[in-house]
Amino acid sequence: MVEALAPQLSGIGRYSWELARRLPQNPAIETLRYRLPGRWVEDPAYLVEGRLLARRPWFRRMAPRPIRTWLNRRELRGSLVHGPNYFLPVEAETGIVTIHDLSVFTFPKAHPAVRVAQFERQFRKSLDKAAHFITDTATIRDELIAFAGISADMVSVVPLGVSEAYHPRSVESLNSLFRRYGLEGGYGLCVSALEPRKRIDRLIQAWSSLPRALRDHRPLVLAGVKGWLNDDLHQRIERGRVEGWLHFLDFVSEADLPELYAGAGLFVYPSIYEGFGLPPIEAMASGVPVIVSNRSCLPETCGDAALYIDPDDHAGFLETLVCGLTDEAWRKAAIDRGLVRASRYGWQRCADETALVYQKLWRDLNSASVR
Repeated sequence: MVEALAPQLSGIGRYSWELARRLPQNPAIETLRYRLPGRWVEDPAYLVEGRLLARRPWFRRMAPRPIRTWLNRRELRGSLVHGPNYFLPVEAETGIVTIHDLSVFTFPKAHPAVRVAQFERQFRKSLDKAAHFITDTATIRDELIAFAGISADMVSVVPLGVSEAYHPRSVESLNSLFRRYGLEGGYGLCVSALEPRKRIDRLIQAWSSLPRALRDHRPLVLAGVKGWLNDDLHQRIERGRVEGWLHFLDFVSEADLPELYAGAGLFVYPSIYEGFGLPPIEAMASGVPVIVSNRSCLPETCGDAALYIDPDDHAGFLETLVCGLTDEAWRKAAIDRGLVRASRYGWQRCADETALVYQKLWRDLNSASVR
Protein backbone atom coordinates (compact mmCIF):
# COMPACT_ATOMS: atom_id res chain seq x y z
CA MET A 1 0.00 0.00 0.00
CA VAL A 2 1.41 3.39 -1.03
CA GLU A 3 -1.22 5.81 0.22
CA ALA A 4 1.43 7.74 2.19
CA LEU A 5 3.27 8.80 -0.99
CA ALA A 6 2.92 12.46 -1.94
CA PRO A 7 5.12 15.30 -3.22
CA GLN A 8 5.74 16.42 0.38
CA LEU A 9 6.88 13.19 2.02
CA SER A 10 6.13 12.64 5.69
CA GLY A 11 8.32 10.27 7.70
CA ILE A 12 6.03 7.36 6.82
CA GLY A 13 5.96 8.59 3.23
CA ARG A 14 9.76 8.45 3.14
CA TYR A 15 9.68 4.91 4.55
CA SER A 16 7.09 3.82 1.97
CA TRP A 17 9.02 5.43 -0.88
CA GLU A 18 12.36 3.87 0.02
CA LEU A 19 10.76 0.43 0.20
CA ALA A 20 8.83 0.98 -3.05
CA ARG A 21 11.92 1.85 -5.04
CA ARG A 22 14.32 -0.69 -3.49
CA LEU A 23 12.26 -3.86 -3.03
CA PRO A 24 11.94 -4.54 -6.79
CA GLN A 25 15.73 -4.96 -6.90
CA ASN A 26 15.70 -7.73 -4.31
CA PRO A 27 16.27 -11.06 -6.08
CA ALA A 28 13.99 -12.91 -3.64
CA ILE A 29 10.93 -10.93 -4.76
CA GLU A 30 9.44 -12.21 -7.99
CA THR A 31 6.40 -9.92 -8.28
CA LEU A 32 5.68 -6.60 -6.59
CA ARG A 33 2.67 -4.36 -7.17
CA TYR A 34 1.68 -1.05 -5.61
CA ARG A 35 -1.79 -0.21 -4.47
CA LEU A 36 -3.89 2.71 -3.34
CA PRO A 37 -7.33 2.06 -1.85
CA GLY A 38 -9.37 0.55 -4.70
CA ARG A 39 -6.74 0.77 -7.44
CA TRP A 40 -3.33 -0.39 -8.60
CA VAL A 41 -0.52 2.09 -9.23
CA GLU A 42 1.81 1.39 -12.12
CA ASP A 43 4.68 3.52 -10.82
CA PRO A 44 4.79 4.96 -7.27
CA ALA A 45 7.06 7.73 -8.52
CA TYR A 46 3.98 9.30 -10.10
CA LEU A 47 2.60 9.92 -6.60
CA VAL A 48 5.85 11.43 -5.32
CA GLU A 49 6.09 13.66 -8.39
CA GLY A 50 2.45 14.74 -8.08
CA ARG A 51 1.54 13.29 -11.49
CA LEU A 52 -1.13 10.92 -10.20
CA LEU A 53 -4.12 11.79 -8.05
CA ALA A 54 -4.64 9.40 -5.16
CA ARG A 55 -8.25 8.78 -6.17
CA ARG A 56 -10.10 5.69 -7.29
CA PRO A 57 -11.27 5.51 -10.95
CA TRP A 58 -14.77 6.90 -11.51
CA PHE A 59 -16.36 3.47 -12.02
CA ARG A 60 -15.00 2.39 -8.63
CA ARG A 61 -16.45 5.46 -6.95
CA MET A 62 -19.85 5.01 -8.61
CA ALA A 63 -20.21 1.26 -8.04
CA PRO A 64 -22.26 0.10 -5.05
CA ARG A 65 -20.20 -0.73 -1.97
CA PRO A 66 -20.76 -4.53 -2.16
CA ILE A 67 -19.43 -4.57 -5.71
CA ARG A 68 -16.41 -2.44 -4.79
CA THR A 69 -15.65 -4.72 -1.87
CA TRP A 70 -15.95 -7.84 -4.03
CA LEU A 71 -13.66 -6.39 -6.71
CA ASN A 72 -11.03 -5.36 -4.18
CA ARG A 73 -11.06 -8.72 -2.42
CA ARG A 74 -10.71 -10.53 -5.72
CA GLU A 75 -7.76 -8.37 -6.73
CA LEU A 76 -5.95 -8.95 -3.44
CA ARG A 77 -6.67 -12.68 -3.19
CA GLY A 78 -3.51 -14.75 -3.07
CA SER A 79 -1.29 -11.71 -2.44
CA LEU A 80 0.93 -10.95 0.51
CA VAL A 81 -0.22 -7.45 1.48
CA HIS A 82 2.03 -5.02 3.37
CA GLY A 83 0.47 -2.00 5.06
CA PRO A 84 3.44 0.29 5.83
CA ASN A 85 1.20 2.90 7.48
CA TYR A 86 -0.46 1.13 10.45
CA PHE A 87 -3.41 -0.40 8.56
CA LEU A 88 -4.23 -3.26 6.23
CA PRO A 89 -6.86 -2.53 3.57
CA VAL A 90 -10.25 -3.75 4.73
CA GLU A 91 -10.44 -6.20 1.80
CA ALA A 92 -7.17 -7.95 2.67
CA GLU A 93 -7.56 -11.32 4.36
CA THR A 94 -4.22 -11.02 6.15
CA GLY A 95 -0.76 -9.52 5.68
CA ILE A 96 2.02 -7.53 7.33
CA VAL A 97 1.54 -4.20 9.09
CA THR A 98 4.27 -1.75 10.06
CA ILE A 99 3.50 -0.09 13.39
CA HIS A 100 5.79 2.92 13.71
CA ASP A 101 4.60 3.94 17.16
CA LEU A 102 1.57 3.91 19.43
CA SER A 103 1.41 7.64 20.11
CA VAL A 104 -2.27 7.86 19.16
CA PHE A 105 -3.01 5.71 22.20
CA THR A 106 -0.15 6.86 24.42
CA PHE A 107 -0.68 10.58 23.79
CA PRO A 108 -4.19 10.91 22.31
CA LYS A 109 -4.44 14.60 23.24
CA ALA A 110 -1.39 15.29 21.08
CA HIS A 111 -3.24 14.21 17.91
CA PRO A 112 -6.15 15.68 15.96
CA ALA A 113 -9.46 14.20 17.06
CA VAL A 114 -10.18 12.84 13.57
CA ARG A 115 -6.95 10.79 13.61
CA VAL A 116 -7.71 9.39 17.05
CA ALA A 117 -11.21 8.43 15.88
CA GLN A 118 -9.78 6.69 12.79
CA PHE A 119 -7.48 4.55 14.93
CA GLU A 120 -10.25 3.73 17.38
CA ARG A 121 -12.43 2.51 14.48
CA GLN A 122 -9.89 0.64 12.37
CA PHE A 123 -6.66 -0.17 14.19
CA ARG A 124 -7.91 -3.17 16.12
CA LYS A 125 -9.28 -4.68 12.89
CA SER A 126 -5.81 -4.54 11.35
CA LEU A 127 -4.25 -5.99 14.49
CA ASP A 128 -6.67 -8.90 14.42
CA LYS A 129 -6.15 -9.66 10.71
CA ALA A 130 -2.39 -9.23 10.44
CA ALA A 131 -0.20 -12.33 10.42
CA HIS A 132 2.95 -10.38 11.24
CA PHE A 133 4.11 -6.92 12.32
CA ILE A 134 7.16 -4.76 11.74
CA THR A 135 8.35 -2.06 14.13
CA ASP A 136 11.19 0.40 13.69
CA THR A 137 12.72 -0.22 17.13
CA ALA A 138 12.72 -2.79 19.92
CA THR A 139 11.17 -0.16 22.18
CA ILE A 140 8.02 -0.03 20.04
CA ARG A 141 8.11 -3.81 19.57
CA ASP A 142 7.80 -4.27 23.33
CA GLU A 143 5.04 -1.65 23.53
CA LEU A 144 3.08 -3.34 20.74
CA ILE A 145 3.35 -6.78 22.33
CA ALA A 146 2.03 -5.42 25.63
CA PHE A 147 -0.67 -3.30 23.99
CA ALA A 148 -2.04 -5.89 21.57
CA GLY A 149 -1.41 -9.03 23.57
CA ILE A 150 0.38 -10.75 20.68
CA SER A 151 3.25 -13.19 20.81
CA ALA A 152 6.80 -11.95 20.45
CA ASP A 153 7.46 -14.08 17.37
CA MET A 154 4.80 -12.10 15.47
CA VAL A 155 6.88 -8.90 15.55
CA SER A 156 10.13 -8.16 13.67
CA VAL A 157 12.30 -5.10 14.29
CA VAL A 158 13.51 -3.45 11.09
CA PRO A 159 15.28 -0.12 11.69
CA LEU A 160 14.77 2.77 9.30
CA GLY A 161 17.54 4.15 7.12
CA VAL A 162 19.20 7.42 6.31
CA SER A 163 19.63 8.61 2.73
CA GLU A 164 23.05 8.92 1.13
CA ALA A 165 22.18 12.58 0.52
CA TYR A 166 22.98 13.29 4.17
CA HIS A 167 26.72 13.76 4.61
CA PRO A 168 29.16 16.46 5.80
CA ARG A 169 29.62 19.39 3.43
CA SER A 170 32.00 22.32 3.15
CA VAL A 171 30.80 25.77 4.17
CA GLU A 172 31.50 27.03 0.66
CA SER A 173 29.12 24.49 -0.86
CA LEU A 174 26.32 25.76 1.38
CA ASN A 175 26.51 29.46 0.56
CA SER A 176 23.66 29.28 -1.95
CA LEU A 177 21.37 27.68 0.63
CA PHE A 178 22.34 30.26 3.24
CA ARG A 179 21.47 33.10 0.86
CA ARG A 180 18.07 31.58 -0.02
CA TYR A 181 17.03 31.21 3.59
CA GLY A 182 18.79 34.22 5.07
CA LEU A 183 21.04 32.12 7.31
CA GLU A 184 24.66 31.90 8.38
CA GLY A 185 26.34 28.61 9.20
CA GLY A 186 26.49 27.20 12.71
CA TYR A 187 22.85 27.72 13.73
CA GLY A 188 20.92 25.45 16.04
CA LEU A 189 18.47 23.27 14.13
CA CYS A 190 15.34 21.27 14.86
CA VAL A 191 13.48 19.47 12.05
CA SER A 192 10.09 18.41 13.33
CA ALA A 193 6.36 18.79 12.90
CA LEU A 194 5.01 21.33 15.37
CA GLU A 195 2.88 19.04 17.50
CA PRO A 196 2.64 18.76 21.29
CA ARG A 197 4.72 15.63 21.92
CA LYS A 198 7.70 17.11 20.07
CA ARG A 199 8.19 19.61 22.93
CA ILE A 200 9.21 22.44 20.62
CA ASP A 201 7.83 24.88 23.18
CA ARG A 202 10.43 23.64 25.70
CA LEU A 203 13.17 24.05 23.11
CA ILE A 204 12.13 27.65 22.42
CA GLN A 205 11.95 28.39 26.14
CA ALA A 206 15.44 27.00 26.72
CA TRP A 207 16.94 28.75 23.68
CA SER A 208 15.44 32.07 24.73
CA SER A 209 17.26 31.68 28.09
CA LEU A 210 20.71 31.30 26.54
CA PRO A 211 23.19 34.12 27.22
CA ARG A 212 22.28 36.83 24.76
CA ALA A 213 25.65 36.87 22.99
CA LEU A 214 25.48 33.10 22.45
CA ARG A 215 21.85 33.21 21.35
CA ASP A 216 22.53 35.97 18.86
CA HIS A 217 25.58 34.16 17.50
CA ARG A 218 23.77 30.81 17.27
CA PRO A 219 20.14 31.45 16.28
CA LEU A 220 17.60 28.64 16.36
CA VAL A 221 16.17 27.37 13.07
CA LEU A 222 12.91 25.40 13.05
CA ALA A 223 11.92 23.45 9.95
CA GLY A 224 8.84 21.29 9.53
CA VAL A 225 5.13 21.33 8.86
CA LYS A 226 2.99 23.54 11.08
CA GLY A 227 1.26 20.58 12.70
CA TRP A 228 -1.68 20.91 15.04
CA LEU A 229 -2.80 21.93 18.55
CA ASN A 230 -0.14 24.62 18.70
CA ASP A 231 -1.63 28.15 18.63
CA ASP A 232 0.44 29.20 21.66
CA LEU A 233 3.55 27.67 20.10
CA HIS A 234 3.17 29.81 16.97
CA GLN A 235 2.93 32.90 19.17
CA ARG A 236 6.22 31.94 20.84
CA ILE A 237 7.81 31.37 17.44
CA GLU A 238 6.69 34.81 16.28
CA ARG A 239 8.17 36.47 19.39
CA GLY A 240 11.51 34.76 18.79
CA ARG A 241 11.42 35.76 15.14
CA VAL A 242 10.74 39.40 15.99
CA GLU A 243 13.58 39.37 18.53
CA GLY A 244 15.86 38.05 15.79
CA TRP A 245 17.13 34.78 17.28
CA LEU A 246 14.63 32.35 15.72
CA HIS A 247 13.95 31.44 12.09
CA PHE A 248 10.89 29.38 11.16
CA LEU A 249 11.21 27.85 7.69
CA ASP A 250 8.00 25.77 7.62
CA PHE A 251 8.26 22.79 5.24
CA VAL A 252 11.69 22.48 3.58
CA SER A 253 11.99 20.64 0.27
CA GLU A 254 13.72 17.27 -0.03
CA ALA A 255 16.35 18.94 -2.19
CA ASP A 256 17.28 21.53 0.45
CA LEU A 257 17.00 19.46 3.61
CA PRO A 258 20.42 17.70 3.47
CA GLU A 259 22.19 21.03 3.07
CA LEU A 260 20.13 22.60 5.85
CA TYR A 261 21.28 19.83 8.19
CA ALA A 262 24.91 20.11 7.12
CA GLY A 263 24.94 23.86 7.79
CA ALA A 264 23.89 23.48 11.41
CA GLY A 265 26.21 23.75 14.38
CA LEU A 266 23.95 21.73 16.66
CA PHE A 267 20.83 19.61 16.18
CA VAL A 268 18.27 19.42 19.00
CA TYR A 269 15.34 17.00 19.16
CA PRO A 270 13.36 17.21 22.43
CA SER A 271 10.49 14.90 21.47
CA ILE A 272 9.11 12.80 24.34
CA TYR A 273 7.83 9.98 22.15
CA GLU A 274 9.12 8.54 18.87
CA GLY A 275 8.92 5.31 16.93
CA PHE A 276 12.49 5.69 15.66
CA GLY A 277 13.69 9.29 15.57
CA LEU A 278 15.04 9.68 12.05
CA PRO A 279 15.95 13.43 12.15
CA PRO A 280 18.72 12.97 14.78
CA ILE A 281 20.28 10.22 12.66
CA GLU A 282 20.09 12.41 9.55
CA ALA A 283 21.88 15.13 11.53
CA MET A 284 24.58 12.69 12.66
CA ALA A 285 25.10 11.54 9.06
CA SER A 286 25.53 15.22 8.15
CA GLY A 287 28.38 15.65 10.63
CA VAL A 288 26.38 17.64 13.19
CA PRO A 289 26.49 17.07 16.99
CA VAL A 290 23.14 16.06 18.45
CA ILE A 291 21.11 16.62 21.62
CA VAL A 292 17.97 14.51 22.06
CA SER A 293 15.35 13.71 24.66
CA ASN A 294 16.01 10.83 27.04
CA ARG A 295 12.51 9.46 26.42
CA SER A 296 11.01 6.61 24.42
CA CYS A 297 13.23 4.93 21.79
CA LEU A 298 15.68 7.81 21.27
CA PRO A 299 18.40 6.31 23.52
CA GLU A 300 18.05 3.04 21.59
CA THR A 301 18.37 4.79 18.23
CA CYS A 302 21.10 7.31 19.10
CA GLY A 303 23.22 5.24 21.51
CA ASP A 304 26.37 6.95 22.78
CA ALA A 305 26.44 9.48 19.93
CA ALA A 306 24.16 12.11 21.53
CA LEU A 307 23.74 14.18 24.66
CA TYR A 308 20.46 13.48 26.44
CA ILE A 309 18.08 15.91 28.11
CA ASP A 310 14.82 15.82 29.98
CA PRO A 311 12.89 18.40 27.93
CA ASP A 312 10.70 19.25 30.92
CA ASP A 313 13.75 20.13 33.08
CA HIS A 314 14.39 23.72 32.01
CA ALA A 315 17.63 24.24 33.96
CA GLY A 316 19.11 20.95 32.78
CA PHE A 317 18.01 21.59 29.19
CA LEU A 318 19.62 25.04 29.21
CA GLU A 319 22.88 23.71 30.69
CA THR A 320 23.08 21.00 28.04
CA LEU A 321 22.43 23.49 25.24
CA VAL A 322 25.32 25.65 26.42
CA CYS A 323 27.57 22.57 26.47
CA GLY A 324 26.40 21.53 23.02
CA LEU A 325 27.10 24.96 21.57
CA THR A 326 30.43 25.75 23.29
CA ASP A 327 32.26 22.58 24.41
CA GLU A 328 34.50 21.98 21.40
CA ALA A 329 35.98 18.75 22.74
CA TRP A 330 32.52 17.23 23.14
CA ARG A 331 31.39 18.59 19.80
CA LYS A 332 34.27 16.95 17.93
CA ALA A 333 33.78 13.63 19.70
CA ALA A 334 30.01 13.76 19.09
CA ILE A 335 30.50 14.37 15.38
CA ASP A 336 32.84 11.37 15.10
CA ARG A 337 30.55 9.10 17.10
CA GLY A 338 27.51 10.33 15.18
CA LEU A 339 29.00 9.47 11.80
CA VAL A 340 29.72 5.95 13.01
CA ARG A 341 26.24 5.59 14.49
CA ALA A 342 24.48 6.86 11.36
CA SER A 343 26.42 4.43 9.18
CA ARG A 344 24.50 1.59 10.88
CA TYR A 345 21.22 2.74 9.37
CA GLY A 346 20.70 2.37 5.62
CA TRP A 347 17.58 2.23 3.48
CA GLN A 348 18.97 -0.69 1.50
CA ARG A 349 19.39 -2.64 4.71
CA CYS A 350 15.85 -1.70 5.70
CA ALA A 351 14.48 -2.94 2.38
CA ASP A 352 16.50 -6.16 2.47
CA GLU A 353 15.41 -7.00 6.02
CA THR A 354 11.80 -6.23 5.07
CA ALA A 355 12.10 -8.65 2.14
CA LEU A 356 13.29 -11.34 4.56
CA VAL A 357 10.14 -10.79 6.63
CA TYR A 358 8.08 -11.20 3.44
CA GLN A 359 9.86 -14.45 2.59
CA LYS A 360 9.38 -15.98 6.02
CA LEU A 361 5.71 -15.09 6.24
CA TRP A 362 5.04 -16.30 2.69
CA ARG A 363 6.60 -19.67 3.52
CA ASP A 364 4.64 -19.89 6.78
CA LEU A 365 1.32 -19.04 5.11
CA ASN A 366 1.86 -21.53 2.28
CA SER A 367 2.91 -24.21 4.72
CA ALA A 368 -0.22 -23.62 6.79
CA SER A 369 -2.44 -23.82 3.70
CA VAL A 370 -0.89 -27.16 2.69
CA ARG A 371 -1.55 -28.61 6.12
